Amino acid sequence: MAGDVYERVMDLARRRGFVWPTSEAYGAVAGFIDYGPLGAMMKRRIEDTWRNFFVIREGFYEIECPTIGQEAIYVASGHVKGFTDKMFQCPHCGEFFRADHVVENGGHCEHAAALDEESLARELAEIPCPVCNETIGEVTVFGFSLMFRTSIGPGSQRTGYLRPETAQGIFTDFARLLRFYRDKLPFGVTQIGKSYRNEISPRQGMIRLREFTQAEAEIFVHPDRKEHPDFDRYADYRMPLLGYPAQLAGTGATEMSMAEAVRSGTVANEYVAYYLALTHEFLMRVGISPDRLRFRQHLPDERAHYAEDCWDAECLSDRFGWVETVGIADRTDYDLRAHASHSGEPFTVFIQYPEPIRRTETRVVPRMGALGPRFRGSAKAIAEAIAATDPASIPGDGGFVVTVGGNAIEIGPELYDVREVEVEVQGEEVMPHVIEPSYGIDRILYSILEHSFGEEQLEDGSRTVLHLPPAIAPIQVAVFPLMSRDGMDGLALEIVRELKSSGLMAEYDDSGAIGRRYRRQDEIGTPFAVTVDYDSLEDGTVTLRDRDTMRQVRLPRSRLALTCIELCTGRLRFNDLE
Repeated sequence: MAGDVYERVMDLARRRGFVWPTSEAYGAVAGFIDYGPLGAMMKRRIEDTWRNFFVIREGFYEIECPTIGQEAIYVASGHVKGFTDKMFQCPHCGEFFRADHVVENGGHCEHAAALDEESLARELAEIPCPVCNETIGEVTVFGFSLMFRTSIGPGSQRTGYLRPETAQGIFTDFARLLRFYRDKLPFGVTQIGKSYRNEISPRQGMIRLREFTQAEAEIFVHPDRKEHPDFDRYADYRMPLLGYPAQLAGTGATEMSMAEAVRSGTVANEYVAYYLALTHEFLMRVGISPDRLRFRQHLPDERAHYAEDCWDAECLSDRFGWVETVGIADRTDYDLRAHASHSGEPFTVFIQYPEPIRRTETRVVPRMGALGPRFRGSAKAIAEAIAATDPASIPGDGGFVVTVGGNAIEIGPELYDVREVEVEVQGEEVMPHVIEPSYGIDRILYSILEHSFGEEQLEDGSRTVLHLPPAIAPIQVAVFPLMSRDGMDGLALEIVRELKSSGLMAEYDDSGAIGRRYRRQDEIGTPFAVTVDYDSLEDGTVTLRDRDTMRQVRLPRSRLALTCIELCTGRLRFNDLE
């Protein structure tokens, strides 16, 4: 049964220390979870794998910003006004629900999030309530803000919000980051951290949380130069893409190379295609099943109005269907333009031309002979403000106002001229476009657990196994003494210390029969197990077991640490040892 897989995975996760409900002693609150010892370790390994892709390989430095931001940030970004979900209250049982989710789960509309309130209300009328099962009937659908609001400092004089995404801190730091990258495009910045959304009714476990971890990269590029400098790395990378025309036609995904995707117009530009392929490679690396992964392009009425292109990496869940885990979007200059408008800061990059350009421009030229006697010591600053004025903004009567030192100064037509002047232009100010790959770490982790979960019938019984890639397995090597006597336990502990000194997460276990110990480690995804026996005491060899095939090889203890490192990093396959 589809639901049974979810229940079995979550039972294993709770029982073996991956994930459990938070604050159970006081009654767990939906939308919040605790990561146990194994879950926290696995989550860090996924994050570190992500860093290996984006920070180490791509060269995008990581920053860390506060999770609480002042209100002005989220007014500028549009979150305060528009970060809402469409909600309704069941007239029979009084429960609140997210309207588009109920409509989609009712099978009435696949992309109900694009519907307005009135259309959702009409769809809901014939659907049974998810809780009381009564036909919903006539309801009012209204917007509910997902922002967690708080106060900064005493007296509640300054409003703050828990951030709904990590990106805004990168945008508001743009000027300093630009200087860090020596005022050159393109450059990228990453951040991994907590975000918060006050979800209406989170009933999907780890799929919909009120506090969750995002890993985001913001790549700032020239708006007219969207050819990725390293596109050759992925030009021939092939993967299935479900574009919006195929969705509208009801057909399936088409496998193509990234070069073909850009050339055919399926993907807007090389930057988006590059990060689609990188994301596919990353998800394969951390253990997402390739036959349960798709990349779906947003429909025209689903895509944000400012985005040039947007794709979701979706993982198939037995219970929840296709779940968005990563979003890759070309957000154009929307974010920087919004912050420039609200803050008054430029948020631009000066791009120098290879050679200066001479051209004629219409300029406002101050009359210093008139300004000097009238404004004396302030004349120079006022002249500069006049010269910076856009001629097109001057009203018909010729009078306008400039602000100097916080003072508004009226400028009459007798204080300036508007004329054509020849200027030498060294370059231009450009507002970059932003390419944003945004990863939901919690959803990725759950998808890995479900995709790697297996139950097998063996001759001596059954076993539950997580087929986790060694790079993200919480424990990489388990070490067992065959028996806890005759020096085998002491030797096993020495091996554990050697493995840990080599940077591997190793665990010692001497509890129960050896077969039971293998089963315990299989269930938590430990890829390799070492057994110390009497032969180990005699000839210095140990048995190394592979989790997935259950095959075993004998090798010298002196080679064990290096062999395990090579196995965990993928430089060696277990079959090569045989």
